[in-house]
Amino acid sequence: MAADLSQIVKAYDVRGVVPDQWDESLAGLFGAAFAEVTGAAAIVVGHDMRPSSPGLSRAFALGAAARGVDVTEIGLCSTDQLYYASGALNLPGAMFTASHNPAQYNGIKMCRAGAAPVGQDTGLAQIRELAERWLESGAPEPAAEPGTLTTRETLDDYAAHLRSLVDLTSIRPLKVVVDAGNGMGGHTVPTVFAGLPLTLVPMYFELDGTFPNHEANPLDPANIVDLQKRVPSEGADLGIAFDGDADRCFVVDQNGDPVSPSAITALVAARELARNGGTGTVIHNLITSRTVPEVVKENGGTPARTRVGHSFIKAEMARAGAIFGGEHSAHYYFKDFWNADTGMLAALHVLAALGGQDGPLSALVAQYDRYAGSGEINSTVADQAGRLAAIRAAYEGRPGITLDDLDGLTVSAADWWFNVRPSNTEPLLRLNAEAKDEATMTKVRDEALAIIRG
Repeated sequence: MAADLSQIVKAYDVRGVVPDQWDESLAGLFGAAFAEVTGAAAIVVGHDMRPSSPGLSRAFALGAAARGVDVTEIGLCSTDQLYYASGALNLPGAMFTASHNPAQYNGIKMCRAGAAPVGQDTGLAQIRELAERWLESGAPEPAAEPGTLTTRETLDDYAAHLRSLVDLTSIRPLKVVVDAGNGMGGHTVPTVFAGLPLTLVPMYFELDGTFPNHEANPLDPANIVDLQKRVPSEGADLGIAFDGDADRCFVVDQNGDPVSPSAITALVAARELARNGGTGTVIHNLITSRTVPEVVKENGGTPARTRVGHSFIKAEMARAGAIFGGEHSAHYYFKDFWNADTGMLAALHVLAALGGQDGPLSALVAQYDRYAGSGEINSTVADQAGRLAAIRAAYEGRPGITLDDLDGLTVSAADWWFNVRPSNTEPLLRLNAEAKDEATMTKVRDEALAIIRG
């Protein structure tokens, strides 16, 4: 195994192909490094359904235990279930998953006690440095007294905690189709939904890390086609799709039409503000719809705009004492869930909102979907900085237009905006555009793409 881990230690997590890029021996070193960097006496470890996950997870646990750390293994779980365990037990945690990546990948999402994120600037760089050093020199000497490994069931407690945050007891009966994509939603949904006035139609609930039906990435339209067909054919009220580690949820209405994650962010923001007496800060990243800050203000809250990326959202959640945060990638963060993201809690909010009134989901979300959006459009470019400079030159100085550099370049006018961000890992520029109507959005989008690809 090479001593340069830059290809698998990313900005927020570890991720790579098993066994080509990393294996159980390296997982053990990561466990030892995690123990060293956190300085914890005890940690909690969980894993998803990928074939390589149990072995990698156990190797990590043994690596930490060799450093004298007691390890609680919670076994099969969703990523937000691991965050629950980290928060409820007040322990640093490690989740073995590669989320929506193909089957040959695996990874580690790490957090400190209380589900506080571990990213490049909050411990991940040091973990990488230690693992690289030990790859060259050999594993560190074991502690005089090794830690213990114990197992613990957390699924029932996780489900009970989520249900304590959203009242679903008085909703009208709903029929919901859930596509788990053979991921961890198939493990968590039956327990979380148990006893609620819901008729559950399960799709692909069998845990299978080879993803035999479709990739477990509901943001790719190809992966929700089955769900979109199934919802109207069942006469269901809505459909919900989870990604592989079930920390993101994607919603379709009764007609099978996708509901924008920005609309879900606005809907949940309104509910969380109501639950908090009509006050509070709500975080949204800069590619969410303008609807989100509008709805937050209309409901008495204070919107706060951040860069794209969960570490930025979580850091701002903590700094601002925010009650909720949402991203257009369908990540939803809750103060009452240790500022961590949980797609399941967002899904429960949607069910509660829908079941608390008589209309269909399409009518309910219409008030939260006020603009025409392009979705994210990727363009391969040889010179990211040069293309961004060209966009700046094209729009700078135009009357009524403002530019900002919070994340990439955002160009804004009274009735439209677009953002162009460089990828950190590929020679791509990512464009998101939004406008008051489809015709304006198309014009703005095409003008920006012509410069990007020019």
